[in-house]
Amino acid sequence: MKFFVDTAELNDIRELASTGLLDGVTTNPSLIAKSGRDFKETIAEICKVVSGPVSAEVAATDYDGMMREAEVLRKIAAHVTIKVPMTLDGLKACKALTGDGTMVNVTLCFSANQALLAAKAGATFVSPFIGRLDDIGLDGMELIREIRAIYDNYDDFRTDILAASIRTVNHVRDAALIGADVATVPPAILKALVKHPLTDAGLTQFVADWKKTGQSIL
Repeated sequence: MKFFVDTAELNDIRELASTGLLDGVTTNPSLIAKSGRDFKETIAEICKVVSGPVSAEVAATDYDGMMREAEVLRKIAAHVTIKVPMTLDGLKACKALTGDGTMVNVTLCFSANQALLAAKAGATFVSPFIGRLDDIGLDGMELIREIRAIYDNYDDFRTDILAASIRTVNHVRDAALIGADVATVPPAILKALVKHPLTDAGLTQFVADWKKTGQSIL
């Protein structure tokens, strides 16, 4: 599984990129607004830190507007991934952009049928929103399971399942078990994946035992 971080905060991206565990970045209008920074400048700076896909979302909702905005965004860097909504116009833009060699992330996916259409449109990534489905009493992981089963039925589909709206470390684990290709997670969740109380307790014991030896490796 690949890990993307879902943020527009440069400090968090730099910190996580330094671990070697980060494969890409996803952003959206809400994250950009939260950062308080210029959208295009932020995407350009992220692209300098991360060499993998960096999702930049169009603001337009009509096909012509999406294509005009995509033309601006994809000039920022070769690894910018244009993020479009799961609408007919979004799928039309997806088909045109991927046909021209541009990576596309189809976002706001809430059903297996939508994911099927995204793959038909040639999407590089489809983003099913796990947490938002859980919020309304549905099973977000069941959607990942359905999409995985459908995609595995067809050898010509090349769309990666990008598990999004992840709220917990268990979401990451379950998505990996089902076979999601990518998980995009908030920085805090990505950092929490390394944590386990037995790891902390074991390390504390090792440090204490080493001190008792009175030795130094250096």
